[in-house]
Amino acid sequence: MIGTDGANGIKGGSAAGEKTHGAPATTADGAAYIRLEEVDSTNVYIRSLPGRNAVVTARRQTGGKGTKGRSFVSDEGGVYLTRRTFPENFPAEDAFLVMANASVAVCRTLERSGLAPGIKWPNDIYVSGRKICGILIENTFSGRFLSRSIVGIGLNVNNDLPFELRGIAISMKEAAGHPFCREEVEETLAEETGKRFPMGEYLSRLIGMGEEAVVVCGDERIPVRLLSVDERGGLLAKTPSGERRFSAAEVSLRSAAKGNFAADKGKNG
Repeated sequence: MIGTDGANGIKGGSAAGEKTHGAPATTADGAAYIRLEEVDSTNVYIRSLPGRNAVVTARRQTGGKGTKGRSFVSDEGGVYLTRRTFPENFPAEDAFLVMANASVAVCRTLERSGLAPGIKWPNDIYVSGRKICGILIENTFSGRFLSRSIVGIGLNVNNDLPFELRGIAISMKEAAGHPFCREEVEETLAEETGKRFPMGEYLSRLIGMGEEAVVVCGDERIPVRLLSVDERGGLLAKTPSGERRFSAAEVSLRSAAKGNFAADKGKNG
């Protein structure tokens, strides 16, 4: 994802009650690769592992979480992947690049499967106007540097979506009109998250620029016209009082009219 420095001592195994299934010991970039049948949360599981860089996947999650503690539906048929890295000399002020890199990795995975995704700022991935993936970032800082990054990704592949999310979320199977080999999608995603992409890859996939939207900041709702995203991940937008910069950590983005963006419904759609 943001560069790796190899794995150390994690060659398989699982916690009590969790079964691994066949997988290579390491990813293409040298991170340990652990594939589980079921786990409460790949993000929680990976925090307990010894060693350095690692990737953990599961066929099902029983306690998947999205942003702000929302539940994340993680039924069989989807890809649930978490990558942990320990970057070196990575400035804390550049932390948005972790989110941007994960977003591009998901898009490239979908593109390699013949789909045409786009990114709604900051990290929602859309196909055919509906959300196909959720990304949860957990960064740890040491002084002025990023010391650990945990990137959790839930990608709808062949899984059936809950009734309440139909029309808002979509799966790869629904978008393409045919099922995919879940294992191949998982391995592609594991490969792509092990790469580092320039910011231009993220910017070129943004959707909604030039459109009307609403920025939500606490109880305040600000009508805006989206302009662009800067190199630090700030959203530049024209407001009634002039041009402003918004941080992803402080605000959320909603559509001004139906059809631009689906309303946020948690990180699984």
